[in-house]
Amino acid sequence: MDHPFYRSPVRPTATGLPWLCCKSAVVLLVGITYLFTASAIAGDLDPQPTDEGPSLTGILRLADLIDQAYAHNPSIEQAREAWRATVENYRVATGYPDPQLMVTWFPEPIETRLGPQDWNAQISQMIPFPGKLSKAGELVAADARIARLRLDMAVKETILAVQESYYELWYIRQAKTVTQHNARLLDHLRKISETAHADDRATLTDVIKAQSQSGQLQYDALLLEELAQTEMVRLNGLLNRPPESAVGRLETPTLAPLAADVETIYGLAEANQEEILMAQVGVDKGDTKVSLARFENLPDFKVGLFYAGIGQPDVAMVPEDAGRDAIGLQAGISIPLWFGRNNSRVDKAMAEKAMARAEKTVRVNAVRTRIRTLFFKARNAQRIVSLYETDLVPQAARSMEIAEVWYREGESSFSDFIETQSVWYNFQLALARAKADYGINLARLERMAGTHLTGEGQKLTEPAGKEQP
Repeated sequence: MDHPFYRSPVRPTATGLPWLCCKSAVVLLVGITYLFTASAIAGDLDPQPTDEGPSLTGILRLADLIDQAYAHNPSIEQAREAWRATVENYRVATGYPDPQLMVTWFPEPIETRLGPQDWNAQISQMIPFPGKLSKAGELVAADARIARLRLDMAVKETILAVQESYYELWYIRQAKTVTQHNARLLDHLRKISETAHADDRATLTDVIKAQSQSGQLQYDALLLEELAQTEMVRLNGLLNRPPESAVGRLETPTLAPLAADVETIYGLAEANQEEILMAQVGVDKGDTKVSLARFENLPDFKVGLFYAGIGQPDVAMVPEDAGRDAIGLQAGISIPLWFGRNNSRVDKAMAEKAMARAEKTVRVNAVRTRIRTLFFKARNAQRIVSLYETDLVPQAARSMEIAEVWYREGESSFSDFIETQSVWYNFQLALARAKADYGINLARLERMAGTHLTGEGQKLTEPAGKEQP
């Protein structure tokens, strides 16, 4: 044993000094490594954010915002990890119970013919009745299907929330643009009214009306600015960005007409709506619960091994096999004796199955009611958009031009001119509001149907190019 690591470092001899230096170097190296490792682990445990999330500058498309939400929204990540946790629970539910080990030590050994028994040990394994674990696995598989449906629901709800926020923010910004344009126009009209009043071509009432209209527009602009900030905070929250982060200009949404009748949407919802699908899984799960309850009424088995340590006897005549340890095989069975509890277990499972069926009916009825309401709102908003775009807004614009000509020619009052300008302004706001309402209600209706309803026929699962784990 001539290696330095085998020499005793007690005496500082010439041959021991290298060992001490080597040991010190090793300790120092280990210490440095530990410090770097601890620092790295601390950094992993407490990561610090290095950026403020994805940049949203330039012209933003709705599809881009949906992609950002899919990649960064914490609700989707939460649902995804919950699904993974449920999947991992399958092996837990279908695995055998852990074996049990029992060791007994006797302070006062038990005397036997072969000698004193100082201690004994036994190990046993519970074996459920055949088929019981597979039924438990079916329950976990049903829970996994529900968790996956919850993940799909989280994705669709996030997409819907982004769509709603997008259309709402687009409307607010459109309203701000219309308000600013009308404020400039009204400011010009106000100056005209003041000049006309000085020349006795307008009354004081006309001047006051123009000034009050201008003040109302200023209030509208302030209110819309605050609404825009509030909506941007909502959108940033959906994208997991800081609340006050800037949001670029939104692309004008393309509102395709609704291309499905209400009966078709009913059928699509029953096939794709997660709440209904989860209720159906609950019904299937009820059947499994009934089968499992019946399996619970069957006995479980138990096998084991017994070992006893025997010491040497303190007797004059020592037997030939003195001190020989004892080994035994064990087998047992549980006795499902309490029939009342067993029957109640099955009755409970039957009641839960009936409850699941009723729950599915409730959800189907609720979804149909919701679809009918959204269908009316979407169709009504579509009609309003068509009405304002083709008739009311162009007519209001022409009326304002005619009122201006008549006022300049002295055939109408300045109040009439202001009134037509106010109507044109309100019609523009109503048109923008109707477009946003149509987009929002169409998105909600497509969320209920689980697919696009404008002729595209693509399912609303997740953004293009994204795959579930």
